[in-house]
Amino acid sequence: MIQTNYKIQGTPNSPVLVFSNSLGSEMLMWDELIPYLLPYFRVLQYDTRGHGGTEKTPEPYTIALLGNDLLELLDSLQIQEFYFCGLSMGGLIGQWLGVHHSDRLKKLIISNTGAKIGNDERWNGRIETINKNGMQAIVDDTIERWFTESFRKNNEKRVAETKAMFLRSDVLGYSNCCAAIRDADFREDLSKISAETLVITGDEDPVTNVEQATFLVKNIPNATLEILPARHLSSTELPKKFSETLINFIAGNTTFDKGMHVRRSVLGDAHVNRANANINEFNAEFQQFITNYAWGEIWTRAGLSKHNRSLITIAMLIALNRKTELKMHIKAAFNNGVTIDEIKEIFMQSALYCGLPAANEAFHSAEEVFIEMGIK
Repeated sequence: MIQTNYKIQGTPNSPVLVFSNSLGSEMLMWDELIPYLLPYFRVLQYDTRGHGGTEKTPEPYTIALLGNDLLELLDSLQIQEFYFCGLSMGGLIGQWLGVHHSDRLKKLIISNTGAKIGNDERWNGRIETINKNGMQAIVDDTIERWFTESFRKNNEKRVAETKAMFLRSDVLGYSNCCAAIRDADFREDLSKISAETLVITGDEDPVTNVEQATFLVKNIPNATLEILPARHLSSTELPKKFSETLINFIAGNTTFDKGMHVRRSVLGDAHVNRANANINEFNAEFQQFITNYAWGEIWTRAGLSKHNRSLITIAMLIALNRKTELKMHIKAAFNNGVTIDEIKEIFMQSALYCGLPAANEAFHSAEEVFIEMGIK
Protein backbone atom coordinates (compact mmCIF):
# COMPACT_ATOMS: atom_id res chain seq x y z
CA MET A 1 0.00 0.00 0.00
CA ILE A 2 1.40 3.39 -0.98
CA GLN A 3 1.48 6.39 1.33
CA THR A 4 -1.59 8.39 0.33
CA ASN A 5 -2.08 12.01 1.33
CA TYR A 6 -5.70 12.53 2.36
CA LYS A 7 -8.03 14.65 4.46
CA ILE A 8 -11.36 13.58 5.94
CA GLN A 9 -13.83 16.05 7.43
CA GLY A 10 -17.33 15.84 8.82
CA THR A 11 -19.31 14.12 11.53
CA PRO A 12 -18.98 10.37 12.23
CA ASN A 13 -22.57 9.39 11.42
CA SER A 14 -22.69 11.19 8.06
CA PRO A 15 -22.37 9.15 4.86
CA VAL A 16 -18.97 9.38 3.17
CA LEU A 17 -18.50 11.32 -0.06
CA VAL A 18 -15.14 10.71 -1.78
CA PHE A 19 -13.58 13.24 -4.19
CA SER A 20 -11.03 12.21 -6.82
CA ASN A 21 -9.08 14.94 -8.58
CA SER A 22 -8.23 15.58 -12.21
CA LEU A 23 -4.88 15.10 -13.89
CA GLY A 24 -2.42 17.81 -12.81
CA SER A 25 -4.35 18.85 -9.72
CA GLU A 26 -4.39 18.12 -6.00
CA MET A 27 -7.11 17.35 -3.49
CA LEU A 28 -7.35 21.05 -2.67
CA MET A 29 -9.16 21.57 -5.98
CA TRP A 30 -12.33 20.62 -4.07
CA ASP A 31 -11.83 22.92 -1.06
CA GLU A 32 -14.37 25.55 -2.13
CA LEU A 33 -17.13 22.93 -2.23
CA ILE A 34 -16.58 21.49 1.23
CA PRO A 35 -18.48 24.07 3.38
CA TYR A 36 -21.63 23.47 1.33
CA LEU A 37 -21.30 19.70 1.69
CA LEU A 38 -20.36 19.18 5.34
CA PRO A 39 -23.96 19.53 6.62
CA TYR A 40 -24.72 16.41 4.57
CA PHE A 41 -21.58 14.31 4.30
CA ARG A 42 -18.32 13.15 5.76
CA VAL A 43 -15.98 14.28 2.98
CA LEU A 44 -12.81 12.42 1.99
CA GLN A 45 -10.31 14.17 -0.28
CA TYR A 46 -7.09 12.51 -1.39
CA ASP A 47 -4.19 13.06 -3.79
CA THR A 48 -4.00 10.52 -6.60
CA ARG A 49 -0.76 8.53 -6.90
CA GLY A 50 1.91 10.77 -8.47
CA HIS A 51 0.13 13.97 -7.40
CA GLY A 52 0.38 16.31 -4.42
CA GLY A 53 1.56 14.67 -1.22
CA THR A 54 0.87 11.08 -2.28
CA GLU A 55 3.74 8.74 -3.04
CA LYS A 56 5.11 8.71 -6.59
CA THR A 57 6.21 5.36 -8.00
CA PRO A 58 8.18 4.85 -11.23
CA GLU A 59 6.13 2.26 -13.12
CA PRO A 60 3.50 3.29 -15.72
CA TYR A 61 0.14 3.58 -14.01
CA THR A 62 -3.25 2.15 -14.96
CA ILE A 63 -6.71 3.29 -13.90
CA ALA A 64 -7.09 -0.08 -12.12
CA LEU A 65 -3.95 0.68 -10.11
CA LEU A 66 -5.27 4.12 -9.16
CA GLY A 67 -8.68 2.69 -8.30
CA ASN A 68 -7.16 0.04 -6.06
CA ASP A 69 -5.11 2.77 -4.33
CA LEU A 70 -8.39 4.38 -3.29
CA LEU A 71 -9.95 1.10 -2.17
CA GLU A 72 -6.91 0.37 0.00
CA LEU A 73 -7.22 3.83 1.57
CA LEU A 74 -10.94 3.29 2.22
CA ASP A 75 -10.29 -0.13 3.72
CA SER A 76 -7.66 1.35 6.03
CA LEU A 77 -10.25 3.90 7.17
CA GLN A 78 -12.86 1.13 7.58
CA ILE A 79 -15.18 2.71 5.03
CA GLN A 80 -17.16 0.08 3.13
CA GLU A 81 -19.86 2.03 1.26
CA PHE A 82 -19.47 5.55 -0.08
CA TYR A 83 -20.61 8.14 -2.57
CA PHE A 84 -17.98 8.96 -5.19
CA CYS A 85 -17.35 12.07 -7.27
CA GLY A 86 -14.43 12.17 -9.70
CA LEU A 87 -13.54 14.74 -12.32
CA SER A 88 -11.69 13.95 -15.58
CA MET A 89 -9.07 11.36 -14.54
CA GLY A 90 -11.09 11.00 -11.32
CA GLY A 91 -14.10 10.27 -13.51
CA LEU A 92 -12.21 7.39 -15.14
CA ILE A 93 -11.43 6.04 -11.67
CA GLY A 94 -15.14 6.35 -10.92
CA GLN A 95 -16.04 4.34 -14.03
CA TRP A 96 -13.59 1.63 -13.00
CA LEU A 97 -15.17 1.53 -9.54
CA GLY A 98 -18.61 1.33 -11.13
CA VAL A 99 -17.61 -1.53 -13.42
CA HIS A 100 -15.76 -3.58 -10.80
CA HIS A 101 -17.09 -2.45 -7.39
CA SER A 102 -20.61 -1.07 -7.83
CA ASP A 103 -21.59 -2.91 -4.65
CA ARG A 104 -19.53 -0.41 -2.64
CA LEU A 105 -20.97 2.66 -4.35
CA LYS A 106 -24.07 4.29 -2.89
CA LYS A 107 -24.19 6.60 -5.90
CA LEU A 108 -21.64 7.59 -8.55
CA ILE A 109 -20.87 11.06 -9.92
CA ILE A 110 -18.49 11.31 -12.87
CA SER A 111 -17.73 14.83 -14.02
CA ASN A 112 -16.06 16.23 -17.15
CA THR A 113 -14.88 12.83 -18.25
CA GLY A 114 -15.35 10.27 -21.00
CA ALA A 115 -15.37 6.52 -21.50
CA LYS A 116 -12.29 7.02 -23.70
CA ILE A 117 -10.37 10.32 -23.46
CA GLY A 118 -8.11 11.30 -26.34
CA ASN A 119 -5.84 8.97 -28.29
CA ASP A 120 -2.35 7.52 -28.09
CA GLU A 121 -0.81 10.27 -30.23
CA ARG A 122 -2.15 13.03 -28.01
CA TRP A 123 -1.03 11.44 -24.73
CA ASN A 124 2.35 10.26 -25.99
CA GLY A 125 3.01 13.74 -27.36
CA ARG A 126 2.18 15.32 -24.01
CA ILE A 127 4.42 12.88 -22.14
CA GLU A 128 7.29 13.65 -24.51
CA THR A 129 6.79 17.43 -24.21
CA ILE A 130 6.85 17.61 -20.42
CA ASN A 131 9.75 15.21 -20.13
CA LYS A 132 11.77 17.48 -22.41
CA ASN A 133 10.56 20.89 -21.26
CA GLY A 134 8.77 20.48 -17.90
CA MET A 135 5.24 21.38 -16.82
CA GLN A 136 5.73 25.02 -17.84
CA ALA A 137 5.56 23.92 -21.50
CA ILE A 138 1.85 22.99 -21.27
CA VAL A 139 0.49 25.11 -18.41
CA ASP A 140 -1.01 27.94 -20.49
CA ASP A 141 -2.84 25.58 -22.84
CA THR A 142 -4.08 23.61 -19.84
CA ILE A 143 -5.49 26.67 -18.07
CA GLU A 144 -7.27 27.71 -21.27
CA ARG A 145 -8.88 24.28 -21.53
CA TRP A 146 -9.81 24.25 -17.87
CA PHE A 147 -11.58 27.63 -17.61
CA THR A 148 -13.87 29.77 -19.73
CA GLU A 149 -12.52 33.11 -20.96
CA SER A 150 -14.86 35.06 -18.67
CA PHE A 151 -13.73 33.08 -15.61
CA ARG A 152 -10.07 33.67 -16.46
CA LYS A 153 -10.70 37.42 -16.76
CA ASN A 154 -12.82 37.81 -13.63
CA ASN A 155 -11.05 35.41 -11.26
CA GLU A 156 -7.37 36.11 -11.73
CA LYS A 157 -6.41 35.10 -8.19
CA ARG A 158 -8.19 31.74 -8.39
CA VAL A 159 -6.69 31.07 -11.82
CA ALA A 160 -3.21 31.95 -10.53
CA GLU A 161 -3.66 29.53 -7.60
CA THR A 162 -4.73 26.77 -9.98
CA LYS A 163 -1.80 27.49 -12.29
CA ALA A 164 0.61 27.26 -9.35
CA MET A 165 -0.97 23.94 -8.33
CA PHE A 166 -0.49 22.59 -11.84
CA LEU A 167 3.15 23.71 -11.97
CA ARG A 168 3.80 21.84 -8.70
CA SER A 169 2.97 18.60 -10.50
CA ASP A 170 5.76 16.04 -10.57
CA VAL A 171 6.74 15.27 -14.17
CA LEU A 172 7.09 11.53 -13.55
CA GLY A 173 3.80 11.28 -11.63
CA TYR A 174 1.99 13.33 -14.27
CA SER A 175 3.48 11.29 -17.12
CA ASN A 176 2.50 8.01 -15.51
CA CYS A 177 -1.08 9.24 -15.04
CA CYS A 178 -1.13 10.35 -18.70
CA ALA A 179 -0.31 6.74 -19.59
CA ALA A 180 -3.16 5.52 -17.37
CA ILE A 181 -5.63 7.82 -19.12
CA ARG A 182 -4.23 6.91 -22.56
CA ASP A 183 -4.80 3.21 -21.96
CA ALA A 184 -8.24 3.47 -20.31
CA ASP A 185 -11.25 2.54 -22.40
CA PHE A 186 -14.60 1.79 -20.76
CA ARG A 187 -16.78 2.04 -23.88
CA GLU A 188 -17.61 -1.68 -23.83
CA ASP A 189 -17.98 -1.90 -20.04
CA LEU A 190 -20.40 0.88 -19.10
CA SER A 191 -23.40 -1.46 -18.99
CA LYS A 192 -21.79 -3.19 -15.99
CA ILE A 193 -22.20 -0.07 -13.82
CA SER A 194 -25.20 -0.79 -11.61
CA ALA A 195 -24.86 2.21 -9.28
CA GLU A 196 -27.16 5.15 -9.92
CA THR A 197 -24.95 7.62 -11.80
CA LEU A 198 -24.87 11.35 -12.44
CA VAL A 199 -22.78 12.60 -15.36
CA ILE A 200 -21.75 16.27 -15.21
CA THR A 201 -20.04 18.26 -17.95
CA GLY A 202 -19.49 21.83 -19.04
CA ASP A 203 -21.19 23.26 -22.09
CA GLU A 204 -17.81 24.70 -23.21
CA ASP A 205 -15.64 21.75 -22.17
CA PRO A 206 -13.27 21.15 -25.11
CA VAL A 207 -11.70 18.08 -23.53
CA THR A 208 -14.65 15.92 -22.52
CA ASN A 209 -17.55 17.53 -24.30
CA VAL A 210 -21.32 17.14 -24.16
CA GLU A 211 -21.20 14.45 -26.83
CA GLN A 212 -18.95 12.28 -24.67
CA ALA A 213 -21.13 12.91 -21.61
CA THR A 214 -24.22 11.93 -23.59
CA PHE A 215 -22.50 8.70 -24.63
CA LEU A 216 -21.91 7.88 -20.96
CA VAL A 217 -25.54 8.53 -20.06
CA LYS A 218 -26.84 6.41 -22.95
CA ASN A 219 -24.66 3.45 -22.02
CA ILE A 220 -24.79 3.45 -18.21
CA PRO A 221 -28.08 1.76 -17.24
CA ASN A 222 -29.25 4.26 -14.58
CA ALA A 223 -27.64 7.57 -15.46
CA THR A 224 -28.69 11.20 -15.81
CA LEU A 225 -26.92 14.23 -17.29
CA GLU A 226 -26.30 17.71 -15.88
CA ILE A 227 -24.72 20.34 -18.14
CA LEU A 228 -23.17 23.36 -16.42
CA PRO A 229 -22.07 26.67 -17.99
CA ALA A 230 -18.34 25.95 -17.62
CA ARG A 231 -15.30 24.40 -19.24
CA HIS A 232 -13.27 21.44 -17.98
CA LEU A 233 -12.86 22.27 -14.26
CA SER A 234 -16.57 22.90 -13.73
CA SER A 235 -16.29 22.37 -9.96
CA THR A 236 -13.77 25.22 -9.69
CA GLU A 237 -15.70 27.58 -11.96
CA LEU A 238 -19.02 26.94 -10.21
CA PRO A 239 -18.36 25.52 -6.72
CA LYS A 240 -21.76 26.45 -5.26
CA LYS A 241 -23.72 25.22 -8.27
CA PHE A 242 -21.63 22.06 -8.45
CA SER A 243 -22.23 21.40 -4.73
CA GLU A 244 -25.97 21.95 -5.12
CA THR A 245 -25.99 19.51 -8.03
CA LEU A 246 -24.33 16.85 -5.88
CA ILE A 247 -26.66 17.46 -2.93
CA ASN A 248 -29.77 17.32 -5.12
CA PHE A 249 -28.62 14.06 -6.71
CA ILE A 250 -27.63 12.34 -3.46
CA ALA A 251 -29.96 13.76 -0.80
CA GLY A 252 -32.89 14.90 -2.96
CA ASN A 253 -33.95 18.14 -4.58
CA THR A 254 -36.65 19.18 -2.10
CA THR A 255 -36.19 20.82 1.29
CA PHE A 256 -37.97 17.87 2.87
CA ASP A 257 -35.63 15.32 1.26
CA LYS A 258 -32.55 17.27 2.32
CA GLY A 259 -33.95 17.72 5.80
CA MET A 260 -34.65 14.01 6.14
CA HIS A 261 -31.10 13.21 4.97
CA VAL A 262 -29.59 15.46 7.65
CA ARG A 263 -32.11 14.43 10.32
CA ARG A 264 -31.13 10.80 9.86
CA SER A 265 -27.40 11.59 10.00
CA VAL A 266 -27.82 13.53 13.26
CA LEU A 267 -30.52 11.64 15.15
CA GLY A 268 -29.93 8.20 13.63
CA ASP A 269 -32.19 5.98 11.53
CA ALA A 270 -33.76 4.25 14.55
CA HIS A 271 -35.02 7.52 16.06
CA VAL A 272 -36.32 8.87 12.75
CA ASN A 273 -37.99 5.58 11.88
CA ARG A 274 -39.80 5.61 15.26
CA ALA A 275 -40.92 9.19 14.69
CA ASN A 276 -42.18 8.34 11.20
CA ALA A 277 -44.00 5.27 12.50
CA ASN A 278 -45.91 7.48 14.96
CA ILE A 279 -47.10 9.97 12.33
CA ASN A 280 -50.88 10.28 12.28
CA GLU A 281 -53.49 12.69 11.00
CA PHE A 282 -53.09 14.90 14.06
CA ASN A 283 -49.28 15.34 14.04
CA ALA A 284 -48.38 14.81 10.36
CA GLU A 285 -48.13 18.51 9.50
CA PHE A 286 -45.98 19.18 12.56
CA GLN A 287 -43.59 16.35 11.65
CA GLN A 288 -43.33 17.72 8.12
CA PHE A 289 -42.65 21.19 9.56
CA ILE A 290 -39.82 19.81 11.72
CA THR A 291 -38.16 18.07 8.77
CA ASN A 292 -38.58 21.02 6.41
CA TYR A 293 -37.68 23.91 8.68
CA ALA A 294 -35.44 22.60 11.48
CA TRP A 295 -33.53 20.03 9.44
CA GLY A 296 -33.98 21.17 5.84
CA GLU A 297 -33.38 24.90 6.30
CA ILE A 298 -31.40 25.41 9.53
CA TRP A 299 -29.25 22.31 10.08
CA THR A 300 -28.24 22.38 6.38
CA ARG A 301 -26.75 25.88 6.61
CA ALA A 302 -23.00 26.03 5.97
CA GLY A 303 -22.19 28.74 8.53
CA LEU A 304 -21.77 26.39 11.51
CA SER A 305 -20.54 22.82 11.72
CA LYS A 306 -22.94 20.13 12.92
CA HIS A 307 -20.58 19.63 15.85
CA ASN A 308 -21.04 23.26 16.93
CA ARG A 309 -24.77 23.14 16.29
CA SER A 310 -24.99 20.22 18.71
CA LEU A 311 -23.10 22.13 21.40
CA ILE A 312 -25.31 25.20 20.97
CA THR A 313 -28.52 23.15 20.95
CA ILE A 314 -27.59 21.34 24.17
CA ALA A 315 -26.79 24.65 25.88
CA MET A 316 -30.13 26.19 24.86
CA LEU A 317 -32.11 23.14 25.95
CA ILE A 318 -30.49 23.30 29.39
CA ALA A 319 -31.59 26.93 29.72
CA LEU A 320 -35.11 26.08 28.56
CA ASN A 321 -35.32 23.01 30.85
CA ARG A 322 -36.53 20.73 28.02
CA LYS A 323 -35.45 17.33 29.38
CA THR A 324 -36.84 15.09 26.62
CA GLU A 325 -35.29 17.16 23.84
CA LEU A 326 -32.06 17.52 25.82
CA LYS A 327 -31.67 13.75 26.13
CA MET A 328 -32.39 13.31 22.43
CA HIS A 329 -29.73 15.86 21.48
CA ILE A 330 -27.16 14.44 23.90
CA LYS A 331 -27.51 11.13 22.03
CA ALA A 332 -27.35 12.94 18.70
CA ALA A 333 -24.26 14.87 19.76
CA PHE A 334 -22.16 11.70 19.60
CA ASN A 335 -23.18 11.29 15.96
CA ASN A 336 -21.82 14.79 15.40
CA GLY A 337 -18.46 14.06 16.98
CA VAL A 338 -19.11 15.68 20.38
CA THR A 339 -17.22 14.07 23.26
CA ILE A 340 -18.29 13.37 26.84
CA ASP A 341 -15.74 15.92 28.05
CA GLU A 342 -17.27 18.59 25.82
CA ILE A 343 -20.76 17.79 27.12
CA LYS A 344 -19.47 18.08 30.69
CA GLU A 345 -17.94 21.49 29.94
CA ILE A 346 -21.25 22.73 28.52
CA PHE A 347 -22.94 21.66 31.76
CA MET A 348 -20.29 23.38 33.88
CA GLN A 349 -20.70 26.59 31.85
CA SER A 350 -24.47 26.34 32.13
CA ALA A 351 -24.18 26.28 35.94
CA LEU A 352 -22.93 29.86 35.74
CA TYR A 353 -25.40 31.26 33.25
CA CYS A 354 -28.48 29.02 33.57
CA GLY A 355 -28.27 28.26 37.29
CA LEU A 356 -27.21 25.31 39.44
CA PRO A 357 -30.60 23.53 39.35
CA ALA A 358 -30.60 23.57 35.53
CA ALA A 359 -27.04 22.22 35.37
CA ASN A 360 -27.83 19.57 38.01
CA GLU A 361 -30.84 18.40 35.98
CA ALA A 362 -28.66 18.30 32.85
CA PHE A 363 -26.08 16.08 34.55
CA HIS A 364 -28.81 13.67 35.67
CA SER A 365 -30.28 13.59 32.15
CA ALA A 366 -26.89 12.90 30.60
CA GLU A 367 -26.18 10.06 33.01
CA GLU A 368 -29.52 8.48 32.06
CA VAL A 369 -28.52 8.73 28.39
CA PHE A 370 -25.11 7.22 29.06
CA ILE A 371 -26.74 4.25 30.80
CA GLU A 372 -29.14 3.75 27.90
CA MET A 373 -26.23 3.88 25.45
CA GLY A 374 -24.01 1.62 27.52
CA ILE A 375 -21.42 4.34 28.10
CA LYS A 376 -19.48 4.11 31.35
